Amino acid sequence: MAITSNSNLTIRRQASSVSRGFAGIGLAFRRALVSQCHPKMLLAIFMPLLIAVLGAILLLWGFWTPLTHWLDTQASGWGVLNHIDQWMLAIGLFSIKLYLVPLMAAGILLPVAGIMGLVIAAIFVMPIVLRHLEARDYAGLKRQGQFSTAVSVWNAVWVGTVFAVGWLLTMPLWLIPPLALVLPVLWWAFAFSGMLKVDAVIEHASAQERRILWRRHKKQFWLIGLCLSLINLFPPAWIILPVFSALVFAHYGLEALRQLRLESIIDV
Repeated sequence: MAITSNSNLTIRRQASSVSRGFAGIGLAFRRALVSQCHPKMLLAIFMPLLIAVLGAILLLWGFWTPLTHWLDTQASGWGVLNHIDQWMLAIGLFSIKLYLVPLMAAGILLPVAGIMGLVIAAIFVMPIVLRHLEARDYAGLKRQGQFSTAVSVWNAVWVGTVFAVGWLLTMPLWLIPPLALVLPVLWWAFAFSGMLKVDAVIEHASAQERRILWRRHKKQFWLIGLCLSLINLFPPAWIILPVFSALVFAHYGLEALRQLRLESIIDV
């Protein structure tokens, strides 16, 4: 009997160390790939995708012309840009402002549509994901969260607002070549991790458990967001990314919560 007890304790400690370490990230991605192939999760793709597409159409239809006019007016006052534009025209090349202004307008409007899709995934799709995983992979994991809907909505609005404002304020830095790639990746990593780490455990973890999980797994949650942000660089991935990212965070967060509660049992 003692041997069995010691064996169970060792298994629990090993599982806990995996959930704390970076190996748990790979495990969460593998589980998310399997879960994504389930018919229910494939159907869930369409909600955030539809919202993002409709949002992009409405934004482009309603704001494209005034935004491009405003950007063109602002660009006319940028001395360095005007000198580069005149030099390129003088040597027989194209006008840089002819392409820069539409690119900047798209760089403003499309991420707004994308963050709308992520907000929808966080508020409406994540509960579907959690119910699906709870029945299949995390049966018996008791729900101890309170005011989950209010906390989820507030967090989504806060993260979405910071993302939109930060994205706009740092866009001028895109003229510095490395930052044109680095800044979007970092901002999307912030959006993924800041929004979905909360929704992944908000329904199951108590307030105290959430604080422990976010403190203990801060680097892992950020790294998951960074990985998803890099995947976000490839447009075909946009179709499944809102749901897939919810699955990755849910798998990681629920597994970490399960191991945390096993530790509490061992301590007792």
